[in-house]
Amino acid sequence: MNSLAIAVPTTTTAWTDDARVLADVGRIARGPLAQLVNRIDHEGYYPLDIMAALGESGALGVHLDSHGGRFGLSLAAMQEVSRTCGSTGFLTWCHDVCGLYMEQSGNPALLSRLNDHAMGRTFGGTALSNPMKSLAGIENMLLRARKVPGGYKVSGSLPWVSHIAKGQYCGAIAAVERDDGSRSHEIMFLLDLDERAELKACPEFSAMEGTSTWRIQLNDYFVGEDSMIADPARPFIARIRAAFVLLQAGMATGIVQGSLDSIREVEPVLGHVNRFLHDGPDELQAEFDELGGRIMKLAQSPFDGSKDFMLEVLDARTQGAELALRASQSSLMHQGARGYLKSAAPQRRIREAQFVAIVTPAIKHLRWEMARLMKEEMPA
Repeated sequence: MNSLAIAVPTTTTAWTDDARVLADVGRIARGPLAQLVNRIDHEGYYPLDIMAALGESGALGVHLDSHGGRFGLSLAAMQEVSRTCGSTGFLTWCHDVCGLYMEQSGNPALLSRLNDHAMGRTFGGTALSNPMKSLAGIENMLLRARKVPGGYKVSGSLPWVSHIAKGQYCGAIAAVERDDGSRSHEIMFLLDLDERAELKACPEFSAMEGTSTWRIQLNDYFVGEDSMIADPARPFIARIRAAFVLLQAGMATGIVQGSLDSIREVEPVLGHVNRFLHDGPDELQAEFDELGGRIMKLAQSPFDGSKDFMLEVLDARTQGAELALRASQSSLMHQGARGYLKSAAPQRRIREAQFVAIVTPAIKHLRWEMARLMKEEMPA
């Protein structure tokens, strides 16, 4: 049992009950997490105690095949967390996709570590922001690998990697270089942040500072078979990409739900004048309900490899980011000065929504990918 004053299950047997999982997540989000949210936002507190409790509740493991592959429940849990705190919602996504990499790798060495990860006993994030943009042709791959006996040695510097610290780990991708410097393929591996990896501070953001985000510096970091997620990496990424993107939708819907909460909070006292604002609660609620229905339908088949399915996921993720921007802005307009206080949720959610709009894949990246996929469908 963790140190938080809330009863959560300590075995996975309770995870079979979807209602109980969501109830436990809700109690964590509205209780201990709500009490920490300003510390997370203002002081950069990294809430591993909350993450441990979420792990015990099932929030970090129910999307895995070994626990029923319930992506819809995972998204609902992430929404509940993000409704209170966008930073912790993002940590939840980072942890979820790291578990996804481990399980889908099929590597026995990584599978032996998966249960502790899913239970929130160990913690790991994702270092795929640069690789995802590189594979899309937006920027160059920053980590480089060379073949050596028994594996690879990886070098390079990778910024903006979240939910990591010494003793933790993350999924990463490196370009394998031939002797002439050309790229042969890419490998994906679990990067253990031990004495071989150096963590350097990143410039301070205006929000999301409680996500333990660092620059990773590697110099001939050895990657052996026990750490390998995929070699080559591209077929693996193609297989999990839709699930990777779809899981992010829980952050967006949580911010929208929290924004609706703040709008309705002031309706009794400001409703008579707020009715002149655009993006009122009824309009936003209708769009939110429609988006939620789309996301839950997609969550039924997250590994559908069709082009049409990927387009639907990209579009839903884009709609979620755009709706989060509008809803958070509307929330502040509805609350007025009280929502502009440093401790107020509406001003914080605006910054969180902006993050959802720029985190990989950002809105511009999402539209880039949709344009590329639709161009492939056009007749010659």
